[in-house]
Amino acid sequence: MSRQRAGRRRPSRTGAATRAVPLLALLVPLGGCAPQAPPGDRYPGIQQMLDARARAVRHGDTAALLATVDPSATAFRARQRRLIANLAAVPVTDWRYELLSTDAFALPGGPRGRMAAKVRLSYRLRGYDTAPVTSLQYLTLTERAGRWRISGDTDGAAVGRPGTRQLWDQGPVRVVRGRHSLVLGGAGDPARLRDLANQVDEAVPAVSDAWKGRWSGTVVVEAPDTVGQMAQLLGSGDGDGYTGIAAVTTGEAGASATAPADRVIVNPEAYQELNALGREVVLTHETTHVATRTVTTAATPLWLSEGFADWVAYRDVPDKAATTAPELSHAVADGKTPDSLPTDEDFGFQAGADRLAKAYEGGWLACRMIADKWGEARLLAFYRAAGRTGTESASGRLGPPLEALQAAHHPRPHRSPGSAPAHDRRPERAERLDRAMRDQLGVGLAEFTREWREYVEGQLR
Repeated sequence: MSRQRAGRRRPSRTGAATRAVPLLALLVPLGGCAPQAPPGDRYPGIQQMLDARARAVRHGDTAALLATVDPSATAFRARQRRLIANLAAVPVTDWRYELLSTDAFALPGGPRGRMAAKVRLSYRLRGYDTAPVTSLQYLTLTERAGRWRISGDTDGAAVGRPGTRQLWDQGPVRVVRGRHSLVLGGAGDPARLRDLANQVDEAVPAVSDAWKGRWSGTVVVEAPDTVGQMAQLLGSGDGDGYTGIAAVTTGEAGASATAPADRVIVNPEAYQELNALGREVVLTHETTHVATRTVTTAATPLWLSEGFADWVAYRDVPDKAATTAPELSHAVADGKTPDSLPTDEDFGFQAGADRLAKAYEGGWLACRMIADKWGEARLLAFYRAAGRTGTESASGRLGPPLEALQAAHHPRPHRSPGSAPAHDRRPERAERLDRAMRDQLGVGLAEFTREWREYVEGQLR
């Protein structure tokens, strides 16, 4: 889901933070308060313990890793004992931890001799990430004999701080390498991982043929064994929230070319229910989000980013439009053609299955109309222009899912909660999109919407 993902449009707070600086500069001297030192400086013993832990992982030293774990935390210690073995096949490098805070959540029984730490893990996959991937962990730390050790990583979940688990936290990781793919999976059926690699290897050339922009040409896929484990990889403890979703793309929208590779996370249950075409469409759609992430920003409306990914996925599929867009076809047949392009809210979990399907079908038909009327080159130019029109920039790595795909005969994406930009209805955003349309297509937003409505009716009747 891209949720560019595929990740993929989180408005930046840079502007607000910048405007607050003069006021803060005045308040600090008046209050007589000096800026607080970073947590790692205030608690050097904790950061040193985390540094030792990182070295242990990098060197594959289980004994050194266990030296950072509270001996009395028997269950947690047993899991940690297996961590390095679980990582054996994974090409990780640059593994590091950074202490971000020591009061990250309320500890059960109070904080006496303990701390609730928020820690950032960063690492790279050798040959795939040109910059570190980051994720958050919420750890319980216990002080014994003047030394801080980790005694658990689950206390935060009860108060909404589950953190993000990785595949190697769940068990041994299998690795399958394709021509254009790296697939990391659980201990389940290895044939499933090879099938995913083969599917991505087919998707990458198809996306490159359609997109024609510069991108890495590689895709990293994570394939957990259960939907519950999928939820953990996305920082959620609720596997039910991903039932029926075949895949989710996470990453950094609007990222530079040196940002870490996106991750396509596959739901083993929903993906297995897809037919051959469905699997092809899912992974081509997700791969499109990976390819376009550097030009997909907070200014890009979801109907365009999701519609474009579907356009690429269905570009070589000979089915009629009515077959690919069944929900919108029913609406047209009932005389209920939408009056406007889909909004970002139409792509939310709370939108409902029918509204969601029509949103994705409407976005796909909008991109298809541009390609039909103005040409594929103009569609690509408009996509890039739409992402350049705003001043907002996306931020955060491996945050909320960018995009997810429903497991239907003709799968449609489904965006996760919180990923739609809060400023979706700002008039200036529509104005910027209108300018991009006029510059690239020669029509404004109102005229484009009218033509889109006519196109939808003409294709689906």
